[in-house]
Amino acid sequence: MQDVEPTRRVGKLVRDKIPEIIRRDGAEPVIYIAGPEEYRERLLEKLGEEYREVLEADDEAAPGELADLVEAALAYATLLGVSAEQLEEIRAAKQAERGGFADRIVWMGNR
Repeated sequence: MQDVEPTRRVGKLVRDKIPEIIRRDGAEPVIYIAGPEEYRERLLEKLGEEYREVLEADDEAAPGELADLVEAALAYATLLGVSAEQLEEIRAAKQAERGGFADRIVWMGNR
């Protein structure tokens, strides 16, 4: 049996000002506006892409990659009807109830 590569989707979701930046650099971008379902799928792809870039980044590049990950997460939250403020409230409530990650605790199971 032959391995089949998954079909790669053409194009990718980019930040809103990228077409303008491309034009400023003297090229003409080929773009279209995704419909609601495709936008959702592409946002999830973007979250995965940004996550992988964070994992691969060195300490110098990591803050920029984290900012890209947060931007994609905020866009997805907005799609779900959750504002940045609401998302922060959810995060703060979870931190108050369960803590954050600052103490570096690694759980190994129960006895």
